[in-house]
This record gives sequence, C-alpha cells and structure tokens, in this order.
Amino acid sequence: MNRRKFLGNTALSAAGMMVGGRLSDLTEEGTPLASFDLMKEVMSYRKINAHEHVYPNVDPAVLIDMADRLGMEKLVVSRVISDDSGVEATPEVFRAGNDIVLNAMKRYPDRIMGQVWVNATYGKESLEEIERCIDLGMVALKIYNQVKINNPLLFPVIERFIDLKMMILVHSHCGLGVGGMRPRYGNIQPNASTPDDFVDAAKRYPEAMFQYAHTGGGGDWEYACKAVSGYPNIYVDTSGSNNEGNIIDFALKYLGEDRLFFGTDGSYYQGVGAIISSGMNEIQRRKIFFDNFNNVLRKSGNHVN
Repeated sequence: MNRRKFLGNTALSAAGMMVGGRLSDLTEEGTPLASFDLMKEVMSYRKINAHEHVYPNVDPAVLIDMADRLGMEKLVVSRVISDDSGVEATPEVFRAGNDIVLNAMKRYPDRIMGQVWVNATYGKESLEEIERCIDLGMVALKIYNQVKINNPLLFPVIERFIDLKMMILVHSHCGLGVGGMRPRYGNIQPNASTPDDFVDAAKRYPEAMFQYAHTGGGGDWEYACKAVSGYPNIYVDTSGSNNEGNIIDFALKYLGEDRLFFGTDGSYYQGVGAIISSGMNEIQRRKIFFDNFNNVLRKSGNHVN
C-alpha cells in the first residue's frame, strides 16, 4: 500500500499524530483495510529542526517537550523582532535577543543550537555581535526583515559567514500579487527578502550558503521554488503553518533532495506531517529530516554525530 495514498494529506497526518498516531485506511465500504503506526514512522527518523525560535516569556522546556514528542534531536533557534513590530532592532535589542538564545543553549547544550541575529544597519555593532555569539557556540546567522539579503549593508556580514562556513537563514516573503502582478517587495514587510533578492545575493556570493525561510509560511511558494531552483547555494526550509498538500513534493521536484531542510517555525506537527505524508522515499526523508542540515554543520565542525 502506498504511504501517500494511506496518509492522504498533511492535515490528516498531523491529526493522526495529535490523536494518538494510529490510522487506518478504509475500503469504499468503510471497513478497515490495514493499520499504520504513524508515530512509529515519525520516530524512526533522526531530525534536526533547522528553523525554530525562542521567546522571552516562554520557557525553552516547552520547545524540548515538543521536540521529544516528535523525535527531534536538535533545534536550531533564534530570537528576532520584526521590523513592523514598532520596536527598532538596535544593537541593545539584538544583543538582548541573542542572550535569550544563549541562555537556552546553556540550559539544553545537547539539544539547542543558536543562530545569531543582527541588524546590518548597525554594521560595526553587528560584526562585533557575530564574533561574540560565535565564540559562545552559535552555529548560524539569522537575518530578519530589517535589511534585505541583497542590501550592500549586509555584504560584510555575508562575507564573514563565508569565512565561517556557516548557514545564513533569511526571512522571506513572496506575495501572491493582484491581477497577475507580483508585488516585488511584499505588502506589509518592505524589507523582507523576496526570491528574486535571494537570487541576486546568490549570484554575487556563490560561495555563501543561504537558507530561504519557511516555504510553508504562505505566499507564492511555487514561484519561490522555481525562482531559486538554479542556484545551488540557496537551500529552502519546509517550515510554516500553511502546509498545502503538494508543497513538499513540488519543492522536491524543483530543488532536489539535497537542498531541503526540515523546519517548523512553531508548527511542529504540521512540519513533521508534511514530510511524512509526502511522496518522497525513505532515503529522501532521511536527508531532509537530518542529513542535509547536518552536512552544512559539518563544514564548520558543528555537525551531530
């Protein structure tokens, strides 16, 4: 029996995990044809969650609890503040956010890996903060919607991470558009990076490694996958809460099995369910759940054994 037919879609897979993890395929008459232990399948894969967050008023134990339920060995996390929140991302603000990540790393050194967040509008302070956080064990960079990925203000930061051989995770936006016209800079986040911005940066820095954030986060994910498909230094994570049924298989078709990372961005069950219910094979699932991001971590010596 085909797993894809069995699970049906991501909504069914997530529901199955939440209600106990056991599903049955039915005949046309409604009688059980076979049973499938969904949670046994979920727990059979090693997992690195390449896109997650910590928060000032949420105990990181909550993240670890969710990770334990779904078999996630590592959570790669950041603490960011949106440019449209009304709070300016000054050096004091991004240092405080990074301190929240560092505290979570100290509490769970074997489970939580940190991403340093900076606002490249403050160039000198950003580079200083990168050195501080890398020295304290962080393994990647997070850029939010203060500065676009192809803004020259970010070039010194990108160049530093080329030297470090570490991933650069960048918040993305890809509006659906109106009347066939695509809003190049989005609707509510003018400094969020679009797929075209990623391509521009990838052309300028082919030796850098960029992570296109939350392809499952809404917007025109089909356009995003097509736009970045020809640039091998752009990876895509599967996180987000808008997990349409074909999204993982579509991304696999255009990006291949070596450039996709598993992530959740707060949507734990959906994130796992989207991959489990996709049409990919076991080897591909193992790559996306664990191997692909671990291979990136290996470049800087931060890989999981």
